[in-house]
Amino acid sequence: MTRTETYVVGVDGGATGCRVAIARTDGTVVARAEGAEANVASDFDKALKHLSEAIETARAKAGIDARTLAASPAWFGLAGAIDAATCDRVAAALPFDTVRVTDDRPTGMTGALGGRDGCLVATGTGSFLGRQAGTERFFVGGWGLQLSDQASGAWLARNLLRALVDHHDNMGSDSALLQDVLAEFGTVAAAVFFSLRATPTEFARLAPRIVAAAKDGDPVARRLMQEGADWVAEGLYAMGASDAEAVCLIGGIGPHYADYLPPALTRNLLEPRGTSLDGAVLLARELAAG
Repeated sequence: MTRTETYVVGVDGGATGCRVAIARTDGTVVARAEGAEANVASDFDKALKHLSEAIETARAKAGIDARTLAASPAWFGLAGAIDAATCDRVAAALPFDTVRVTDDRPTGMTGALGGRDGCLVATGTGSFLGRQAGTERFFVGGWGLQLSDQASGAWLARNLLRALVDHHDNMGSDSALLQDVLAEFGTVAAAVFFSLRATPTEFARLAPRIVAAAKDGDPVARRLMQEGADWVAEGLYAMGASDAEAVCLIGGIGPHYADYLPPALTRNLLEPRGTSLDGAVLLARELAAG
């Protein structure tokens, strides 16, 4: 490689780790690296340390010097970067002359859609919806389980336990799934205690059982899946989606909503074309192009 070459840097960071890619401006990746967790809302200093270590590893693999790295436009999609102050703080701590820091929704959507127009339904442990229309990007959700993350695995599981409590209070219907869950907890009180301490990840471990029970016709599970799908449809239309647009369903739960969404929204289902890291590289290339 010569030092006259120019590069871009894409970074994806979250609670489970961070990933870095250095690419030429034509999109050819020359180096990748991974690091430990990098949620800037949970632990800013630790996140910056892990990001810096992964960036340095990728730089060494690419065989470029620090000056070339600093001159490379970079896009960071980071969990927890949900306000301008946090994004500015991250950008100021990074060694790049041109850098954009966002939450992980733009990178996730751009990667899944491959930079093309369309809608994204990202529902795993958490959730968000996105829509790309030309140069405009729209988002719904992604604010965490306490106030958001509808239709996610954690949301489904929390609502399952709510249905358990409702049935105990003679305010909701029973089902085989509820009886199985109650048997495992032993008592409703035990389920309540679990809900008070559970993380979104711990809640979401119940989600695959809800999906499977719904496929088997369990009425409570099917109601929960339909409620999630109804929120997804409402959110897509709120972003201005039309029935003709492509829709990509990703995450551990996302593809399962295809059976519950309005047929108009599943007419043009799109397989994901890339990852959040791919999206970060694409957005960094846009940044380089001006």
